[in-house]
Amino acid sequence: MYSKCQGDKCICLLCPHGCTLRKGEKGTCGVRENRGNGCIELMCDGLVSGYANDPIEKKPLYHFYPGSRILSVGSFGCNLKCDFCQNSHISCGFNLAEARKTTPEAIVSHASQISQNIGIAFTYNEPVVWIEFMIRTAEKAKYDGLKTVMVSNGYVNPAALDDIIVVTDAFNIDLKFFSDESYRLIAGGSLKPVLKTLSKVSGSGRHLEITTLIVPGINDSVGEIAGLSSWIANECGAHTPLHLSRYHPSYRRHTPATPAGLIKELHAVASEKLSYVYAGNVPGAMLSDTCCRQCSSLVTSRNGYKTKLTGLDNGGRCKTCGTEIYSFLL
Repeated sequence: MYSKCQGDKCICLLCPHGCTLRKGEKGTCGVRENRGNGCIELMCDGLVSGYANDPIEKKPLYHFYPGSRILSVGSFGCNLKCDFCQNSHISCGFNLAEARKTTPEAIVSHASQISQNIGIAFTYNEPVVWIEFMIRTAEKAKYDGLKTVMVSNGYVNPAALDDIIVVTDAFNIDLKFFSDESYRLIAGGSLKPVLKTLSKVSGSGRHLEITTLIVPGINDSVGEIAGLSSWIANECGAHTPLHLSRYHPSYRRHTPATPAGLIKELHAVASEKLSYVYAGNVPGAMLSDTCCRQCSSLVTSRNGYKTKLTGLDNGGRCKTCGTEIYSFLL
């Protein structure tokens, strides 16, 4: 479906890489292959790498049904190659022969039976690369009244993104860097397609939150985070939640962890433009709570993944001044 073939060559139309594949070749993602059947086939269809019932805050989504649970499911492969990948064992180093196979019906049935579970989140690896299975599962989930979430790097072509948006209620998208050079050198991609994805999702009316992992020496400058937060405010809206996460050494990058003090400094920088900025992986920083953007009253407190909706009415508005905080509330 997401390919154009002529002779023994096929061009993948799913993401901006546009991989041209001869028979037997796989794309950058490692899971889409030209098998000589006139299209590029998904090798991991129905193959699951991870399956867990998580707090919605773990995605992270703080403004989408806070305090709820969601069934998280992932597969294999990724179309970016970050050297700090926290899931490299399923993104670029995997053995599909050892994977368990499932069906959309089985996933949706499981999700429907979990107490306080609102739906299904496609996460762990890059969901874009197994788009066919993801869409089939999401369609079944929507039919059964479940919510759908996609946690993605946003590196996808517009036509494929249109198909995803139709069946997805909420997105958390990684804006890894605000520099095309960093995208090229570290992730093997480019910035512009991700910005286009963010703009399209924001304009679609679907719920959007954004995550940026702060990597020392790469995207940790005040100037970069000021530019990134200004772009979000201008293109997606100042009330778009931004999660600034603390990097820890992983995969091929052994740089020491981001100083907690720097995360706090960059949190303050981003907060000059954005109403809701959160700090991840910074214990005791008290930067995961939600305060009313109008009167600064505490409306939600978070300790790890424990969430208390302390200052809200039943409509998701601040009890003190009536400002709407959450559009999606249990």
